[in-house]
Parts: sequence; C-alpha cells; structure tokens
Amino acid sequence: MYVAVKGGERAIDNAHAFLAEARRGDPTVPELTVPQIREQMALAVARVMAEGSLYDADLAALAIKQARGDLIEAIFLIRAYRTTLPRFGSSRPVDTGTMAVVRRVSATFKDVPGGQVLGPTFDYTHRLLDFALAAEGAPPKAPKAETLGPMPRVGEHLDREGLIEPEPAPDPACAPPPPDLTRTPLELPAERALRLQALARGDEGFLLSLAYSSQRGYGRTHPFVGELRIGEVMVEVEIPELGLTIALGSITVTECETVNQFTGSKTQPAQFTRGYGLVMGHSERKAIAMSLVDRALRWQELGEESTGAPVQDAEFVLMHADNIQATGFLEHIKLPHYVDFQSELELVRRLRAAAHDHESKQVPEGQEAAE
Repeated sequence: MYVAVKGGERAIDNAHAFLAEARRGDPTVPELTVPQIREQMALAVARVMAEGSLYDADLAALAIKQARGDLIEAIFLIRAYRTTLPRFGSSRPVDTGTMAVVRRVSATFKDVPGGQVLGPTFDYTHRLLDFALAAEGAPPKAPKAETLGPMPRVGEHLDREGLIEPEPAPDPACAPPPPDLTRTPLELPAERALRLQALARGDEGFLLSLAYSSQRGYGRTHPFVGELRIGEVMVEVEIPELGLTIALGSITVTECETVNQFTGSKTQPAQFTRGYGLVMGHSERKAIAMSLVDRALRWQELGEESTGAPVQDAEFVLMHADNIQATGFLEHIKLPHYVDFQSELELVRRLRAAAHDHESKQVPEGQEAAE
C-alpha cells in the first residue's frame, strides 16, 4: 500500500511537470506576459473577473496564463484565491447613472439625449479573418477615444408617460441588505437581488442558451434593448467612525436594461416591463443574456402564467448557472471510483447470473406436449 501511495505521488509530480511544459509551449516562441494578456485579451480578462467575483485585471490575466487559456479553470483559480482575502467592509451601491460612458446604444429610440455612442464593438465588423494581424504590424490609428459624462437613462422616456413599470428606489433605512451569495449558500425561493447575484456570477454560455431559448418561445421573452451602456463607475465606502465617504477608485461595468411587452395580468396593467443585467468589465453578451433571464424569472411577481419553460424555473436556472459547481461535479467522475465500480460490477454479474438461472429452469415451449 505504501508503494502504491508513493507511486501515485511521483505520477502526480510528473503530471505537474508535464503541465508546466505544455503551458509554456515551444520555448523558441516568446512567452506571453501578464500585461500582454491583460491589455490584448481584455474581454477574456473581463469574463474571468466577472465570474470569479474579483475585480483585478492583473490577477485575472495571471489566471488565464496559468490555466493555458481555459477560462473556466482561470475562474476557478480566481474564486479560490478570493477565499483567502480578508474583507474590510462593503461599498455603497454603485451609481450607474453617473457612469463615464465609452459605449451606449439603444434599440428602442433612434434619437436619445446624448446620442448613440458606438465605442469599441464587433457589431459592424464583417467577421472575416484579418490576416494583417498575423503580420503583427502596427494597428490602424483610431481617433482618440472620448469618455462621456453622465447620460439620462433611455427608460426615463417611457417612465414619464407611465408606460413602463416603475423601478422603486430602495430605502436603505427600511429594507435589509440583500444576502451575500459569496458568504451564504443559495437558498430557494430567492428574491430578485439574490437571483441577480447568481446570474452575474453565472456561466456566460449557460445564460446565453437560456436567453436564446426564451427568444425562441420557451418563456415568451423577446425584448428590445432599452439601453446598453459600458463605462467607468466610482466605488465608494463609508467610514462610519469618521462620518466620511471615501472613493476607492473606478471599475468598468456593463449594464443592460431590456424593455419587454406585457399585456397585463390580474394584478398588473398593460405596460412595458424591465429586465436587468449588470456585469463587471466589458461583457455585452453576458449583460444582455442576464437581463433576458432576469425578466423570464419574474413571471410570478408580475402575475403571469408560467409556460413551464426551463428559463422560468428559478431552481433549474440558479442551481445550474455556476460553472465552477458544474465543473467540479462533472470532472470528479474522472477521479478514481474503483470501489464504487467494483460493487456495481458485482451487482450486474449477480443479476445476469440470476437471470440465466431463471431462463434455464423454464420449460421450452412445446416440450411438455411432446413428452
């Protein structure tokens, strides 16, 4: 038994060495640096920060390098590192209304105050491989990026006419703070604030599939993008002992609010309803998908009838959205299960033997008459 253990240790050490060699690749090719990943793979870095629940671009880039580009493995590394960090307090809710916008578009109104701000986007590219990138030449010069100040929300147009459901402003003095999903396990039924936390940390691909299913009719959610905005928001903390609010710095976030048609119910008049998504970093697809799933999960509070679609089932959505939980449960089956398998193997052998004995005792059809 001792030999087997030591042999296993050597095999694992060798696997680590092979992994390090595979991660480095061809040593004649220059090694990627963390700053290169951070600056040139910004969208991958943003996803790792968002789903890892830790806003640190350098650490996210390091995790991507260590994980050989496997983003879920990188998210796992960030989640694990996050658990080692002390918590000094909680920030005030960020005010996205004061966002310094670099991109802001609306699919509901052509002319909105502040205008459409396209910013950096793939939306208008031809999706053709650019072989000039392989030559690693200097990129074309773009005009200096302009950061715009606070802009009014597109939803305010509908709100003034009473055509969209009101968004009640939370009262911190009355309402208890929402539970923290990073510190307490998810419990069902979950209020909207907790659902949004789970969706913000959820796997982008999973949310994308759910959102797509709702657009195709499995959940009756085919909205308009009321507003999609990306930019910098200030993070502030209160120091009660000093009676001060201190700005720690700014972070990039992506916010999406969708506008959904609603014909009314027994409890609500005909109006437009909202779906909401907020994600750390530049992550448009995730924020849009999140807002669609959020709206689909609100069917009960709006007095709608459920279609039975998966996207409307809060337990199905929330219990399967986390890619780290899913990965752990999926990949654990490749670890040793020798004892479990041997017990099942013996069970199948006994069942087959019993079935064979039963068949051998049966009198063949027509044999009794012949005798």
